[in-house]
Order: sequence, then C-alpha cells, then structure tokens
Amino acid sequence: MILVKFYKLTAFEPKGELIMDDTLEAATDEEAKVKGHAILEEKNLLEKTHRLASPKGKLLLFHS
Repeated sequence: MILVKFYKLTAFEPKGELIMDDTLEAATDEEAKVKGHAILEEKNLLEKTHRLASPKGKLLLFHS
C-alpha cells in the first residue's frame, strides 16, 4: 500500500500578495517536487516567489 502525503504549494507577487495556494498529493518528496515544478511551469510562475512544503514543513522547492 502506497501512502499519499499532502504538500503545500504557494506563490506570491513581489509585494507579498498570494497568487496561488494549492495542495498536491504525492507518495514521495521527489514526486512532489516534480509535480510542483510542473504546476509552476504550467501556470507561468517559476520566476515568482514560490515554495513547496512537505507535510513535515521541509522546504522542497523555494524561489524568492
């Protein structure tokens, strides 16, 4: 049985306005990083401030 974990993906405008607040599901941190990067790329947010946090609060992706 594969346990699915929930990860938090957020992105912000330069002045701090929240522009994305999503939760994604993944079995591993590595899978979450791939999914998070794909979502950011799809929404054209890779150059915005963003972060992907694991259920334990570990930052997996971060850009400021």
